[in-house]
Amino acid sequence: MGSSQRRTRGAHSRGITLAELVQISGQSAGPVVGIDLGTTNSLIAYMQGSTPTVIPGEDGSPIVPSVVAFDQETQDGFSVGNAARGVLLTNSANAVYSVKRLMGRDLTDIESELKLFPFHLAEDLKPGEVLKLNVGGLTLTPPEISAYVLLQLKRNAERFFGAPVTKAVITVPAYFNDAQRQATKDAGRIAGLEVLRLVNEPTAAALAYGLDQNKDGVIAVYDFGGGTFDISILKLHEGIFEVIATGGDTHLGGDDIDNLLTAVAIDDIRGDLGVDVTTHPELVQSLRKAVIDAKIALSSGDSTRLQLDLGEGKHYLREITREQFEQLVAPILERTAAPVRQALRDAGLKPEQIDEVVMVGGSTRIPAVRTLVSKIFDLEARGRKLHTELNPDEVVALGAAVQAQILSGEENAATNDLLLLDVTPLSLGIEALGGVMSRIIQRNSTIPASATEHFTTGVDGQTNVAIHVLQGERELAKDCRSLARFDLKGIPPMMAGLPRIEVKLLIDANGILQVSAREQRSGMESQVEVKPTYGLTDEQVETMILDSFDNAEEDLTARQVIEAKNEGNTILEAVEKGTKSQAWQLLTGDEHEAIHAAVTELKASLLGGDYRVIRKAIDTLDQKTRRFAEIMMDTAVSGALSGKTMAAAGEAIGGTLGDAPTAPHPFAAAEFDESKNPDVIEKAEADPETPGESTED
Repeated sequence: MGSSQRRTRGAHSRGITLAELVQISGQSAGPVVGIDLGTTNSLIAYMQGSTPTVIPGEDGSPIVPSVVAFDQETQDGFSVGNAARGVLLTNSANAVYSVKRLMGRDLTDIESELKLFPFHLAEDLKPGEVLKLNVGGLTLTPPEISAYVLLQLKRNAERFFGAPVTKAVITVPAYFNDAQRQATKDAGRIAGLEVLRLVNEPTAAALAYGLDQNKDGVIAVYDFGGGTFDISILKLHEGIFEVIATGGDTHLGGDDIDNLLTAVAIDDIRGDLGVDVTTHPELVQSLRKAVIDAKIALSSGDSTRLQLDLGEGKHYLREITREQFEQLVAPILERTAAPVRQALRDAGLKPEQIDEVVMVGGSTRIPAVRTLVSKIFDLEARGRKLHTELNPDEVVALGAAVQAQILSGEENAATNDLLLLDVTPLSLGIEALGGVMSRIIQRNSTIPASATEHFTTGVDGQTNVAIHVLQGERELAKDCRSLARFDLKGIPPMMAGLPRIEVKLLIDANGILQVSAREQRSGMESQVEVKPTYGLTDEQVETMILDSFDNAEEDLTARQVIEAKNEGNTILEAVEKGTKSQAWQLLTGDEHEAIHAAVTELKASLLGGDYRVIRKAIDTLDQKTRRFAEIMMDTAVSGALSGKTMAAAGEAIGGTLGDAPTAPHPFAAAEFDESKNPDVIEKAEADPETPGESTED
């Protein structure tokens, strides 16, 4: 598990680590399973013939609570599931729950929640670092804690099959960012599992649904779980499951309802009985359990009692009606509506065009949730009902089992004709000159996906190029999320516009990004795999798309100004260089005067911020320099042909003229140590015989 662990009791005091437990469990090949690693509960499933089936645990229940406790009374020094829940109530400092909310996050992301968690952070933790928790005498990261849950699921499956299990498909929220996805894969590796694929939870639910229902149509999957919310719009046709839009909030779920009700009860107890429950961690956990039981009871009943023995003869009792409950949680439920409406807009659909709505996640059992969703999609007026026939707790694991069967390569009539097409939730691109975002892979593109674009340099003799990879929907780089930076070095010095730099973005089936850059004439190449950045908040991911709409007009104007100024400066530099050539001497005095006047006009326009004025000045200068450009071209060609063979003349012309950049998205200046000129690359002008500048692989 790592040197940071402190083995202080139980099995850990005997020196048995999680890694050693994995080693003991065996590593030979076995069945491929599907795992729903949930915030509140986790499940593991497999394909039994043509039917996906969940695997029961030691207690006979297929649901394993996502709670891990460290207890010297157990054989291994730790327990997972219901046994760990008992430790949470009696010795809360030794237990962890809802760790999925901490995956791929850092200190600044969770400060508001720390007061409700019984566990403590490591003392030497710094902002930007992966979280470390002090639990039961150990210092563990969220992926390490999740690995204990996965190991328990793995053991359940191995007990069920009587054979080792080493390969799995694990589900994640559709809106998990790269850090959260990588953390999930890390947890699988720590638990001794080869993670064949990370599948978005709503997509997994659609797999299970499509398999059972065997029908075509447009389906919305509303996934409201313990810690995350996802909405996905899918098209199902002849076995092809295509995600056409996705959205959500990776920090919104049933836990938020539990935390709200717990906070209300804590205030009640403090005000009515004068007891500060927050100073007694075990009481907080007992209260939280009582709140969860009350929430569950109100899904089927009109009222329930919330009660807790506070000790010393004090007892808290409160009657709660479903109406009161729904009023309290209404703001939380309403937060799911905006991503749903945005997903519909992204898909280009109206609510009445959705054929079916599938409900996933334990929180969808709440009647107010079902009422809200039915209203959003106008189901009652259309004589339709929500799909709740599949167990909302199990459907994601069942879908993961279907995907696991597909990836296993084994023949199965139920999955042979199935195909899963997932999407990337945010656009990917590169920072361009002036700080604008040049998109290469668009939001909601089907993954796996790759796209290639060609760029060139903007400065003579440029040898280095810096690539800044971005994610987001805004027009300016500063408003998008920075994913990675890397340099393409060693480009042979050439005239500006001559190098052809191929930039390729590749997203694999897990949503992990790789970026490469190659100068095609010299063969110089550089690449990077985007590493997780734990400092991103989920709120930033959720609002990226909404911000892009709120600021669309302002962003577009800023981009147009930047691009117009870039083009204007490029033309001014070309004219300045041309005045020193022989062609300049062949122009008349009137032509000189007209060009100088147009240059002055363009320079003046660049001092302002109106892109239309700049464009007008560029057009004027372009008209005044057309004969000048023709003379320069004739002079260059004549010089190249003089005394040379046709082959040699072709090389000379290429070296003299290059491929002048005219595209509107030049790259930003490169970062380098030794050069007098800033390294700039510009998007290359498309070959007239090759339409388009981007190649979709």
